[in-house]
Amino acid sequence: MHTRPLGRTGLNVSEICLGTMTYGQQTDRADAFAQMDYAVAHGVNFFDTAELYSIPPRAETHGATETIIGEWLRERGAREKIVLASKIVGRTAMPWFRGGEEARLDRKNIFYAVERSLKRLQTDYIDLYQLHWPDRPMVLFDGLSNAYEDRGGPDGVSFEETAGALQDLVDQGKIRHFGLSNETPWGLSQFLRVAAQGGPRPASIQNAYHLLNRTFEIGLAEFAFREQVGLLAYSPLAQGFLTGKYLHGARPPGARSTLFDRGQRYQKPGVDAAIEDYLALAKRFGLHPVHLAIAFVTSRPFVTANIIGATTLEQLKIILDAPHALPPEILREIDAIHQLRGNPSP
Repeated sequence: MHTRPLGRTGLNVSEICLGTMTYGQQTDRADAFAQMDYAVAHGVNFFDTAELYSIPPRAETHGATETIIGEWLRERGAREKIVLASKIVGRTAMPWFRGGEEARLDRKNIFYAVERSLKRLQTDYIDLYQLHWPDRPMVLFDGLSNAYEDRGGPDGVSFEETAGALQDLVDQGKIRHFGLSNETPWGLSQFLRVAAQGGPRPASIQNAYHLLNRTFEIGLAEFAFREQVGLLAYSPLAQGFLTGKYLHGARPPGARSTLFDRGQRYQKPGVDAAIEDYLALAKRFGLHPVHLAIAFVTSRPFVTANIIGATTLEQLKIILDAPHALPPEILREIDAIHQLRGNPSP
């Protein structure tokens, strides 16, 4: 397992990060423990979670994933071996995060959320504390075409207030560094502006990136490369759609989109045609489709870590067998498919 620098923090993280959002619903405690054990045994030192998890978000299961990870860290005595990342929700109408009040990225909410995450994780500090999505009104998780429209409602909490609260937590030793998630080039530029004025500097940005959605390359990739705010790429398998198991409306028993019907991001015109092209490419070169998708993401120069997630240990084993890189001829063919198919699942 190779490691890479986490921004300018001085920390080195495994190029594969263990995503954990299924722990507590699809993946029970025993299976989650087995996954964490296996990942660490194979060189993974980077775990990602969130107060939101497990998925799908529910009042009765939010924080369940952090609780399971905390129990594993305690029982294995592994806290010092793991670079631990968690996330605070952005503005949301889901009432259960803040005792019935609206969640925001202001000082009060940030301190409230950190204390509860620390308790669930059974640790004194979080290595990377991320803003799960922006506070300002915008469209998320459905492409970027309407992201900049006036959505109404209150303005976002100022970048200065959010960054100031995070800096205070760094000073108190409760978090070591902070990162962004589901953010735009403008949002990242504003946090870098505040950092230049003496605020904390974002170490990373966690956005979706995979063969069906390479929009990170437009605008954000250069930031990641030149400013060392590397991408923590989530959904490298496009929520399992790149395996082909959901082609043409198929819904295999026990699969996430079968159970929860949350795959609308990957059910758009042009998606099936793109998936079929990538599956055919993998077959032509004798590659497992999972390995094609994972290796493509891991090999990108602006990626700090590829966040992989698995419902079962067997799925995790397949993912961790993926190569670190792909030969130039395969990369050329991937780009040819992308030129034809574009980004059908932004």
